[in-house]
Amino acid sequence: MDQFRKLEFSVITGIFLLLLFSLLYPSVIYNVFELQSIYGHKFNQYGQVFDYYIHYLLPAMARIIIVYASFLFLNYVVVPKFLEKKQWAVGFLLLAGTMLFFFTGMMVANSYYNGYLLGVYDTIQGAHMHFAKSAFISTVFFGVLFIVYYVLRQAYFDYIHKKVMNNAESRKIAQEVMIASGILLVLLCLAFSDSRDLFWIVFYFGPVLISTAFILYYKVLPDYFNVHHNKKLLTRDVTFTVLGITVLMGMFVRALRHGGGGMAFILISIGIGLGVGFVLPVVWLLFRSRQKQVTTVTTLKKALGHSAANLDFLRAQINPHFLFNALNTLYGTALQEEASRTSEGIQKLGDMMRFMLHDNNLEKIPLDKEVAYLQNYISLQRLRVMSSPDILIEVNIDESQCHHDIAPMLLIPFVENAFKHGISLRNRSRIVISLSCNEHQVFFDVYNSVHPRPDNDPERDGMGIGLNNVRERLALLYPYRHELSIRHTANEFFVHLTIDVNK
Repeated sequence: MDQFRKLEFSVITGIFLLLLFSLLYPSVIYNVFELQSIYGHKFNQYGQVFDYYIHYLLPAMARIIIVYASFLFLNYVVVPKFLEKKQWAVGFLLLAGTMLFFFTGMMVANSYYNGYLLGVYDTIQGAHMHFAKSAFISTVFFGVLFIVYYVLRQAYFDYIHKKVMNNAESRKIAQEVMIASGILLVLLCLAFSDSRDLFWIVFYFGPVLISTAFILYYKVLPDYFNVHHNKKLLTRDVTFTVLGITVLMGMFVRALRHGGGGMAFILISIGIGLGVGFVLPVVWLLFRSRQKQVTTVTTLKKALGHSAANLDFLRAQINPHFLFNALNTLYGTALQEEASRTSEGIQKLGDMMRFMLHDNNLEKIPLDKEVAYLQNYISLQRLRVMSSPDILIEVNIDESQCHHDIAPMLLIPFVENAFKHGISLRNRSRIVISLSCNEHQVFFDVYNSVHPRPDNDPERDGMGIGLNNVRERLALLYPYRHELSIRHTANEFFVHLTIDVNK
């Protein structure tokens, strides 16, 4: 929050300085006689004497300074130090004082800025009543605007901020929005200082082009290339985006300017043309370029991960023939001694080692081999807890349609996590594992009970750490082709995984 307040202060101060610059800029490039002609026509129309500095520059600067000072005082003093701490009496007293300062300052500034109204009204009292009404409306508008800003800011921190900060893509979008908004503000201030018509043109086309570009780049095109691949849906989404933004912004500008429908129609028509003829092709090229970069990086990550896995595999491959021979010897001895459980466990362990040494090194394997590894692992765990009647292990595997190929070792980490955290020899425990398939997808569910661990247990806070690696592998191997849902409470842990294997 402190970092945001610093950023907020910098942005507000930047806008304040830009607005002051936009007011002072004409005074540098024009002489006083040109300024008298540009800004004094209403005074001349009603027979009033106009002075550029007294009736335009100083009142306009005063209004900007009043808004800036009032916002800072409310935002950094009254609200956080009094109202949010429920010191209502002092808070509302300072709030009323700020509103009175705003009202009085605006009324005085308006009496100079709109001094030509002294030639419109029959009496001075009538003109001053107009100035008071205008200041009152400005005060109410400023108050409502501040409340809306405060509510939106609080909603952002309550519901959005953590998600944005914890997601790299969201942070990237937020940074790009801030940069685009900053550029737009600079252009608006420069346009305001040179021409009111130019200001309204920038005010309309800036948000239209920026909003259209962001929605196309981050929503419409990703949906087309990564989800539906349907050109009709793409055309629909592009049409709705361009039309919706241009029409809404056109109506908003018309309402602010109190202009006729002709101007709005022209703006909307040009906006649609720019959206389809300029923004869409540029965004399309940028998105395709980004996709190629992402594909290259993903390929490199896969290659690097595969090389690292091979290196780890080679380090762990300490004379596997010796290990297999030793296992076979133990297996034969166990059969001679009629130790059926021991021989069964050794056989399953041997099958698992064979899988780890051979199949795990492949890019993809038949799903039934992955299932066989799971079955062996679960059988070994059953042997370990067979003497505990309070431990329930339920396995529901339907392989009737599971004829797919899949990346190895994607399912086993979830089962290992379930046995690691779901088994307690002192408490009632339950593990449920389910797997099924259809023509295009694999569905995998793991449920386990959760038991509190001792404070000195080094794996007390380790639940889910190993699952992060699986998330990364899924993102690399099945981008936009999987759905991983993990839910947990103090007593239960549930994983649901769906993989589209045929895309």
